[in-house]
Amino acid sequence: MSEKTQQPGHTANRLIHEKSPYLLQHAHNPVDWHPWGLEAIEKAHKEDKPIFLSIGYSTCYWCHVMEREVFENEELASLMNKDLICIKVDREERPDIDRVYMMALQGMSGSGGWPMSMFLGHDLKPFFGATYIPPRSQYGRAGFGEVLERINDTWRNNRGQIVQISERMGEFLSDLAKSEGQNVNADGRVFEIAYELFLKSYDEQNAGFGGAPKFPRAVAYNFLLRHYKRTGKENALSMVLQTLQRMAGSGMYDHIGGGFHRYATDERWHVPHFEKMLYDQAQLVVSYLEAYQITQEESYADVARDVLLYVQRFMTHPQGGFYSAEDAESATDAQQPGKKEEGAFYVWTADELKAILSPGEREVFFRTYGVEESGNVIADPHGVFRGKNILHLMRSENEIAQQTGLSPEEVGGLLASARTNVFAAREKRPKPHLDDKILVSWNGLMISAYARAFQVLGDEQYLAAATQSARFILEKLADSSTGLLLRRYRDGEARFEANLEDYAFFVQGLIDLYEASFESGFLQSAIALTDRQVQRFFDRDDGGFFDTSGNDKTVIIKTKEWYDGAEPSGNSVALLNLLRLAHITGRPEYDALARKSLTFFGRRMIEAPQTTPQFLVALDFSLSRPKEIVVAGRTIDPETRAIVQEIHKHFIPNKILLLADGSEEQTALETLIPFLSGKVMIEGKPTAYVCENYACRLPTSDLSVLRQLLVQQKGPDTA
Repeated sequence: MSEKTQQPGHTANRLIHEKSPYLLQHAHNPVDWHPWGLEAIEKAHKEDKPIFLSIGYSTCYWCHVMEREVFENEELASLMNKDLICIKVDREERPDIDRVYMMALQGMSGSGGWPMSMFLGHDLKPFFGATYIPPRSQYGRAGFGEVLERINDTWRNNRGQIVQISERMGEFLSDLAKSEGQNVNADGRVFEIAYELFLKSYDEQNAGFGGAPKFPRAVAYNFLLRHYKRTGKENALSMVLQTLQRMAGSGMYDHIGGGFHRYATDERWHVPHFEKMLYDQAQLVVSYLEAYQITQEESYADVARDVLLYVQRFMTHPQGGFYSAEDAESATDAQQPGKKEEGAFYVWTADELKAILSPGEREVFFRTYGVEESGNVIADPHGVFRGKNILHLMRSENEIAQQTGLSPEEVGGLLASARTNVFAAREKRPKPHLDDKILVSWNGLMISAYARAFQVLGDEQYLAAATQSARFILEKLADSSTGLLLRRYRDGEARFEANLEDYAFFVQGLIDLYEASFESGFLQSAIALTDRQVQRFFDRDDGGFFDTSGNDKTVIIKTKEWYDGAEPSGNSVALLNLLRLAHITGRPEYDALARKSLTFFGRRMIEAPQTTPQFLVALDFSLSRPKEIVVAGRTIDPETRAIVQEIHKHFIPNKILLLADGSEEQTALETLIPFLSGKVMIEGKPTAYVCENYACRLPTSDLSVLRQLLVQQKGPDTA
C-alpha cells in the first residue's frame, strides 16, 4: 500500500478502489480522479467537459513533482474539478492507451515523456498535449492554471477550433496505424549499415552511444554481438564490452546492493537517475552473460550474478513473480516521510561512511569508490548532491594493493567487509517506494534472464527462480478455459487483457526455460500461447502483429510497435519466437508468418536500422543456418549434463536445443516436434546430434568432437 493511502490528506477519490501503485499514489489528491473507462467518458459527454488525461507510472520522478506541485494544490484541483473530467492512467498497466497518446504528443510537440498531460474531446481524440506542466508560468512555459484557463475559454467559446485540431490528430494517428504500402525484403546488407551507424555514434572516450543522457540499450548490444558472431568484426564486440565494463563500474550501477539504475544524466555514466526497472535488470543480465560466453572473463559473470541476487532479494514475490520497479527518490529522514530526494537511499557523505567503516576498510573503500571529503559529484545542476558521493569504481584491487602496500587478498577482504557494513547501514534508511505489481511482459524478460543464467552459470537457484515465476504466471494470469493471458497481478487481482508484448516476452521466457530445464510443459505452453497470439494479434493482410486485440473500443487505434527502445518491441520478439518455434516444431506456418512480418518491417529496418536492432536479430536468425541440437540422454545423468554444459559454454545465438530422454513425455512431445523421433543414445551413452536444416552430423558422445561441431560456421554434410 502506498504512503498516500496510509496517511491521507483528503477524502479518497475513485482511485482508492484501484490496485495500481501509481493510481493509489493519487487516491487522496483533491483532484476528482477517475480511472480510464466508460464511466468517465460518459460523464464528460453528459457534463459537456473536456477530458484531462494524465499518464505516468509509480517510479516516475517528474510524475511525483507534478503531483506535489499541481495535483495536491487545492486551488488548481478546484479548477480541474470544475472544468474537466480528470482521468489517471498507469502506463505500465495500460501500454495500449499510453502508446496512442504518446504518438499524438510526439506528433504535436516533436517529443514525449512522462508525466503525459493530454486534453481530449468526447471522441477521445487529443487537441492539446504536454509532459510536465509547472503550477505557475515560468521560463517561458505556461503554468497549469493558465493552460486550464485557455482550454476552458476555447472549449466554451471556440469549440470549432478544438474539433478541427482533434480531427487532424485523429487523421494523423490513423495514418500512423495504416500499412506503409508495399512490403520490402531487408537483406544482409542492412547489418553493415546498422553496424556503421552504431560505430559512428559510439562514444570512444566514455563508451555507450551518443552523449548525455546515457541509456543502457540491451537491444543494441544484442545486435552488435550477433554481428560480431556473423562477421568477426572486433569493433562490434569491443563497443559492447567497453560499454558493459563502463556501466558496471559507474555510478549507474549499485555497488552496494546490486542492480542498474535507469540511466546516467551525464556522458561519463557517473550521475544516475536512480530508479531501478525490472526490464533493465533482465535484459542487462543477458548482455553480461553473452559477454561472458564470448570472452570467458569472470567479471561479466560476476555482474550478472550480482544483479540476479538483487532481484532475488528485493524484486521477487514470495510465490515467485517479479515486481516492477523501485523509485528514484526516498525520504531523507524516517521522521519526515514526505520529504523526499532523488537518490537519498544511495548517496553518502564522507562522514556517514567514516561512522560505518573501520580505518582499514575506510582507506580501501574510499580509494576504490572515489569517495571525496567534499563529495564527488561534479555534474549537479540542481545542487541535489552537494557534498554527497555517488559510488563508482575508480581503482582495481591490484591498484589499491600497490598504493597501500596491502596484498590483493587483504584489499579484497577489507572491501567485502566494508560493503557488508555499508549495506547493513543503508538497510536502516527509509527505502524507495517499491512498485510491487507483477507484469507478464517484464516477468517474461526476467524468466529469460534467470533461465539463461542457469544455462551459462549452472546455479540451480536460477533455474528455480525462472521456474517459479513461469508457474506463477501460468497459474495466476492465464485463463485455463480460454488459454488467454491477463497482463497485471497485484494484491490478489489479475486484470487487463494482455497485449502483444505480454505474449511475446513470456513465450520467449518459456522457450528459454525449456532449453534450461527440458520440462516439456513449458515448451507446450509456449506453442499454445503463440497460437493464441497469432489468432488475436496477427495482421493476415499485411503481416506483423497488432499490439492489441482491438476488443477495447475506448482505445481509438490499433498500433503495430516497431521501435526497439529501452524494451524490445513486441513484434521483434514475436518474430524471433516464431523462427525459433519453426525450427523446433517443423511447422512451416510459423516460418511463413515470421518472414511475411519481416517484409512488413523491412522498410523500417532499411531506413532506420538503429531504431530496430532487435528486428535485425530476428532477421539475422532468418538469414542464417541455425543449428538444431538434440541431446539424447537423461537429465540426471552427469554425462548428459556435461554435454548440455558444453553447448551452453559457447555463444551460439542462432540455435535451438532439444532433449530426447526416452520418457513418456517425449513420446507425447514428438507429436509436436517430429524432429525428436529417432534421436536416441548411442551404445547407451548420452549423445549429441548437431544439425542444420534437419541434416545432422554423425552423433557424438565425445565432448571434444562436440566442441568442434559447435564452432563450425559452415553447413553440415548429411549423415
